[in-house]
Amino acid sequence: MKKINKIIAYAQKQLAQEKTGHDFEHAKRTAFLTEQIIKEDKLQVDDFIVTASAYLHDVIDDKVTVNPEKKIRELQLFLKEIGCSIEKIDAILSIIQNLSFSSEMFTQTKPLSLEGKIVQDADRLEALGAGGILRAAYFSGAHGQAIYDKNKPSLYFRNKKEYRQPTTMINHMYEKLFLLPDLMNTTYGKKEGMRRKKFMQDFLQEFYEEW
Repeated sequence: MKKINKIIAYAQKQLAQEKTGHDFEHAKRTAFLTEQIIKEDKLQVDDFIVTASAYLHDVIDDKVTVNPEKKIRELQLFLKEIGCSIEKIDAILSIIQNLSFSSEMFTQTKPLSLEGKIVQDADRLEALGAGGILRAAYFSGAHGQAIYDKNKPSLYFRNKKEYRQPTTMINHMYEKLFLLPDLMNTTYGKKEGMRRKKFMQDFLQEFYEEW
């Protein structure tokens, strides 16, 4: 069994009970989008690191696990056991620990490699468009957040603690999702990100009329 297949199986097991939109299907779509980015932008990268990072990027995320440090240690051990080199392990962990929106805004310790920038763009594309709307609603519902509150304006966050405060599903679009296209690293990411953002803006026009 190839290493990448073992990694995919590991991610599927780790994310099997995930109920906030960061599940294994999201990981699969993220991996597919990395392929699109590499193809469209004609990039030369380490495909193993990109694919592995795409499948594993939420396994250690604090939105998914209550103990990220423990999950990091478990993942390191797993990657070592299946025969990944120290260099590959370090590259994967560096990506998945630094690609999130909150990491880039508040806590990033290392700049992303090209492979990391590709995974980051793919993950951010997943937060946009029709799928992004549904995932935002799914996440908000899982955390007991309101869909919309006209008396609760969207905010600008100065630190991760503020970013993690409860919000509404609609505010989340303004507070994070609509910022993503301008933060994309790749040509395909920027173009597709803007297309998906436009869809979401059109959706909001209809939403406000109905509300």
